[in-house]
Amino acid sequence: MLKQKPKLVVIGNGMAGIRCLEEILKLAPDRFEMTVIGEERHPNYNRMMLSKVLQGSSSFDEIVLNPYEWYKEHGIALHTGERAVRIRTGEHREVETASGLCLPWDHLIIAAGSSAFVPPIPGADKSGVISFRNLEDCAAMIRASGSVRRAAVIGGGLLGLEAARGLLNLGMDTQVVHNAPFLMNRQLDETAARLLQKELERQGMRFRLNTTTASITGLGRAKGLLFADGERLQADLVVLAVGITPNTELAAASGISSRRGILVDDGLQTNMPGVYALGECAEHRGIAYGLVAPLYEQAKVLANRLCGASGDAYRGSTLYTRLKVSGVEVFSAGEIREDQAEVAQRTEDGIRGLYRKVTMKEGRIVGAILYGDTAESGSLLKLIGQQASIESLSSGVGAGGGLQAAAASLPEADAVCACNEVSKSAIMQAVISDGLTSADQVKRATGASGSCGGCRPMVEALVEYAKSGAGSAPAARSDREEAAEEALCGCVPFGRAGLKAAVQAARLGLSVSERASAPIGLTGRGFRLIPEQEWTGGCEICRPAVLYYLQTRSGDHAYESEHTEGTRACKAHIPMREEPSDRYLPADAVHRIEARLARSLRSVGLPGAVDAAVSAGPHDPRGIAVRDIGLGRCPAGWELYAGGHAEHPVRAGEWLGVAENEEEAVLFGQALLQLYREQAFYGEALWEWFERVGLRSVREILLDRALREELAWRLGKDAEEAALRAEDVIRIAAPDAPGPHAELKSVSR
Repeated sequence: MLKQKPKLVVIGNGMAGIRCLEEILKLAPDRFEMTVIGEERHPNYNRMMLSKVLQGSSSFDEIVLNPYEWYKEHGIALHTGERAVRIRTGEHREVETASGLCLPWDHLIIAAGSSAFVPPIPGADKSGVISFRNLEDCAAMIRASGSVRRAAVIGGGLLGLEAARGLLNLGMDTQVVHNAPFLMNRQLDETAARLLQKELERQGMRFRLNTTTASITGLGRAKGLLFADGERLQADLVVLAVGITPNTELAAASGISSRRGILVDDGLQTNMPGVYALGECAEHRGIAYGLVAPLYEQAKVLANRLCGASGDAYRGSTLYTRLKVSGVEVFSAGEIREDQAEVAQRTEDGIRGLYRKVTMKEGRIVGAILYGDTAESGSLLKLIGQQASIESLSSGVGAGGGLQAAAASLPEADAVCACNEVSKSAIMQAVISDGLTSADQVKRATGASGSCGGCRPMVEALVEYAKSGAGSAPAARSDREEAAEEALCGCVPFGRAGLKAAVQAARLGLSVSERASAPIGLTGRGFRLIPEQEWTGGCEICRPAVLYYLQTRSGDHAYESEHTEGTRACKAHIPMREEPSDRYLPADAVHRIEARLARSLRSVGLPGAVDAAVSAGPHDPRGIAVRDIGLGRCPAGWELYAGGHAEHPVRAGEWLGVAENEEEAVLFGQALLQLYREQAFYGEALWEWFERVGLRSVREILLDRALREELAWRLGKDAEEAALRAEDVIRIAAPDAPGPHAELKSVSR
């Protein structure tokens, strides 16, 4: 009898809940019996793109994220047009809907989203008053455009401006009423807001700022607005766009703790066992997020937890806005008000309509505003997340040369689409290697610009940059190309990749003891690299590689790490520091990292020499960006760089990520080294391997905590087994033998 799968029920068919199911399907597609309850009568769609539907630039089908076929393909039961009205959390766990459905659950995710906030304005319940929150609201405004010519939008934030832009496109005379002295006052400062207002007025939008609406006039149907100062505005359609309210009523009625949102811990669990919440309805550490990227971050954390995979806890997100507001590029992140932080840099170009401001606290970058050109947004968001020193900033407006210049200079590792974690290198790979020619194709292939759409201009610029031939991306080798590799020597008809594959296939017929004694000679043991032909020991070119692959199996997660003279692989060696690091970090922190990396590599071989550097921070620059591996202290923890090379050809290392503490820093280093051991060819330097496989491939593995821990565990297992077989690896190794050897040189002062 088949074991029954645990039942996972999701209340809410929006972007957060369905993203969590997507992440679960990646990790363990057969783990749960999944059911989704959606109040709207539609499949999951991109709510951030509703303004495009209103403006007429996109159809509903174009903003659908998961069509009905997707639910069917993955065996997900979808109930649309259903409203959950009761959660039973006792012995019989069930969700009851308004139509009478009773759905049992073992794990419950509340992703109920939020509703448009309706301000306590007299007359807000009249006909002709519409909120701007869902597809039905869009449809109502489009229908109204057939008979209505005057519209008022209450709310000068992002949503209000997008609604007003849509109403203008529908042919309505539109005024925006805002109770603050300038537009988007939560995301912009007054200078950026004035520039935005000037552009929107040029487009035909009109504004009443610092104005409070006292009531909505009209008998039964809205006819206008009465303001607190006694003035009036005639309007036949009133759109409310003044914020959102997390949907917590169902949870609160079921005994689930709520304040502004449903209270969750760092694992996204509520106070009720088995019940989780995420997205706009959840409140984490006092914050209820209404942006896409935090929702997706929460979804990934919760998916890992439900699937039993080790992963990072949710610590909160950096708030940012990176959107095109009515054709104007706007980016805002972190603490931007001058009563929150000091201004570190501020530049304005009134002629070109460009503005840039970066804020700091105690010399650390905490916020930024970009108006008119958001090409620098990715790098600034990274610096804010790292709490980087102000010395890390570039100077100037950051718009010189435009998007094309920014696309060229953007580091490969920098995220272009923060919502979906898509880097420049991933986009370049898609265009160059996969032959994509448009931003829409890149969106379908990688997800870049598929959520909030704010990165669309940079995606378009990168597509053109890649198509121009100026950029490059690591290309995957086809089977035909591998077969056509030039043979290493006259002994074997293989190139590097072919030899590695042949040895891995041949070694399956050997016992562990035979592999251990392999260097003595394998003639007569049935070891064949070529069918019907026994290997006779090879020459000085192929023999070391064959013996290395025999003793360190790559790619199948099971290794025996015997080491002999024949491999020419020394033990790894990391010299210990002898002097203090700097005044910002105790010397023993770097000592500990060095010592742990040294211990983990003491008994294992590497495909080639590895040059590493550990830096104690910005006051201790030791060239971590031009080393095979570089670990550098930063305010947020430890940055990891890989793939650098200080000698000709000089190559800058790529930024892989930030480890929060020493433990994570060592884990990153161990995982990277083990990945190199598994994937590289014998004699291939780490920087060469990194260049061959590409940043995207390495980063996707190392930033997955479960894979990171698995790689580090395998390295430890290899070292432990090797230590049991050899009491003195240093004596057995041949440091004066020719050819590449696995010496890890640590440079740290």
